[in-house]
Amino acid sequence: MTAYAIAHLRPTDAPVEDEVLSYIERVQGTMKPYGGRFLVHGAEAEVVEGTWPDALVMIGFPGMAEAHAWYASPAYQEILPLRTRHLDGDVIIVPGVGPEYDASATAAAMRAARDRAAQEAEDRVQPVRSSDRAAR
Repeated sequence: MTAYAIAHLRPTDAPVEDEVLSYIERVQGTMKPYGGRFLVHGAEAEVVEGTWPDALVMIGFPGMAEAHAWYASPAYQEILPLRTRHLDGDVIIVPGVGPEYDASATAAAMRAARDRAAQEAEDRVQPVRSSDRAAR
């Protein structure tokens, strides 16, 4: 199942460093052996809810194994400091969902888990009945 490497980067107002440009020039070559491709890179986000002050990069991979292998690869690790020395950010790797995914099933599972937890909490706080104490 498709996986995604997502970076939320916080560029500064300073001019782009040569090392960052070198990273950008070289990064795509590190992804190719793992089937990675840019899905979002350098596009200006249209904010429709909340705020989004920074840059977003999204790379698609055939699966989680490929995404992890790319990130850990010697080729990527070699160029990574070219970016991290100059840009703060957060990077995550997350599995995608397949075409059969149904959000209503996720909601039902979340509702059931919430209701179970509430029932368990209620069961823990109910006072022990006096007849139960006498039997002990």
